Amino acid sequence: MSSPHAAAPHYFVPGPSKWPMAAGLSLLVTMIGASAWVNDISWGPALNIAGILATLMVFYFWFGDAIGESEAGQYSKRIDLSYRWSMSWFIFSEVMFFGAFFGALFYARTITTPWLGDLDHKIIWPDFAAQWGGASPAGTVDSFTTMGPFPIPTINTCLLLLSGVTLTISHHALRAGHRAKTAFWLAATILLGAVFMGFQAYEYMHAYQDLNLKLTSGIYGSIFYMLTGFHGFHVTLGAIMLSVILYRVMKGHFTADNHFGFEGAAWYWHFVDVVWLGLYVVVYWL
Repeated sequence: MSSPHAAAPHYFVPGPSKWPMAAGLSLLVTMIGASAWVNDISWGPALNIAGILATLMVFYFWFGDAIGESEAGQYSKRIDLSYRWSMSWFIFSEVMFFGAFFGALFYARTITTPWLGDLDHKIIWPDFAAQWGGASPAGTVDSFTTMGPFPIPTINTCLLLLSGVTLTISHHALRAGHRAKTAFWLAATILLGAVFMGFQAYEYMHAYQDLNLKLTSGIYGSIFYMLTGFHGFHVTLGAIMLSVILYRVMKGHFTADNHFGFEGAAWYWHFVDVVWLGLYVVVYWL
């Protein structure tokens, strides 16, 4: 059980740590490997995977140190507030991240496509039709079918909305001191996230094989896969975060009044839910 805030120092200052330097180096290796990979250099994939594994290892030990400090009662209310502000700004940065992609979608669909279809551009591309999805100068992009909202995107929407409900139930159970109930509903949330990712993987296979919708399918294909792909990546990260929280709940961490680790992961998960609702409307319906 976590020690009460009252027993903690006014503001805990951790000692020197090797993990920030290790994280920077592992991320550098990851990006060098990724750059080499996309340029078809033979050692790129191996270096990229090694960098990812090194980064995960750093996170494991770094977060482990933070959890140990929390369980030792070294975190006061001021540290708790610091974590809350940090998580809030992190989620804000993620809002800006997705905002850039939504902005690209809006610009390409509302401004660029009609502009390329005006009378002046008919001289350059007479066969171009200013229609979102499938519209391209003759021979530039292979024909493809756009992705509709049924059935998989709608099923996935229901899954994520339901996961928000199960996570809220889990949170209320934790605040009431019901640890078994907390673990059960938290596990249900993780399972719903895993099912979501399974459906998205199936959707991608269907898009490639049956609709000929690929990352190279013009601006529609690139934005579709960038938005949905990054969202799926965030769902995966959120599920990993909740899995760590589930493990901590089962180990007896957190109390009814001191459980920001749970709350921070829950904030992130609800943010991912909201982003998906925007994707569902803008990408699949409009």
